[in-house]
Amino acid sequence: MAFEIGDKVIYPNHGLGIVERIETKTIMGTTCGFYQLRMANETTVFVPVDNVDGVGLRRAITDAEVERLFELLGDGQIESHQNWKGRFKDNSDRMRTGSIYDVVEVLKSLTFLSKSKSLSFREKRMLDRAKFLVVSEITEVLAEKTPQVEDKVEKALERCFATKARNAAKAKANPPVKAAVAAPVAPPAYVPAAVVAAPKVAVAPAPKVAPPPPAKVAAPAAKVAPPPAKVAVAAPKAAPKAVAAKPAPARQNGSSARTNGAPARPAAAAARPAARPAAAPVRAAAKPARAAARVAASRRARAS
Repeated sequence: MAFEIGDKVIYPNHGLGIVERIETKTIMGTTCGFYQLRMANETTVFVPVDNVDGVGLRRAITDAEVERLFELLGDGQIESHQNWKGRFKDNSDRMRTGSIYDVVEVLKSLTFLSKSKSLSFREKRMLDRAKFLVVSEITEVLAEKTPQVEDKVEKALERCFATKARNAAKAKANPPVKAAVAAPVAPPAYVPAAVVAAPKVAVAPAPKVAPPPPAKVAAPAAKVAPPPAKVAVAAPKAAPKAVAAKPAPARQNGSSARTNGAPARPAAAAARPAARPAAAPVRAAAKPARAAARVAASRRARAS
């Protein structure tokens, strides 16, 4: 940005100045052009022509921008940090930009904060510098006296604080209602393109047909136990014939032979062996019959 002699310019953190001369100087073996500025406090400042954008040198605002500046001063929007380090860093960066609108934000923030707590020494100096920059530029543009401009700035700040208080009271009386979070909707199922493109065909409803009567189911026949198997019973074998025992020979020792009852003992001994063979076949024949009876009883139990 190029300036001419007589232009009113704003040097960041120093305020309003007037370009008095444009000259070339050689400093430390380097020759370049300089703007010679006369500031409001009669201080002379040299700004390199090639470094105008770097230092933030700009022209003063116009009359239309003054109206916008007062609207910004009284809009009720104030940015304030509770952390001192973060607040001081942000305000310092705004002061170095050279923009009058950034300086106004610093002025509102620190003025509002000073009404509730005491400022540190560095923040007090920054507040005084911000107020001086705003008042001096408006005074030069409107060609009014400094006390009148200061009074306008103070009224705009009071309007800003009152608007902020009203907004805070409304927000407290009518807290914002939290919107209900809708449940996530499942994505639609994939439908083939052929199915979507097919036209809809009306289909007549099928006539209602009475269901057939239930078929009669015959009851299952009762299980009948098979008749017991006939077991052949072997006839008992005939008892063997009794064999007549021969009489014992008479003793040869000279004694008389015993004839009373001697033959009876051999006959009884022969009769006993004959009875035993007759009972054994009967028991053997009874075993198959009992086994067949047990088999028939188990079959009847399973059938029931």
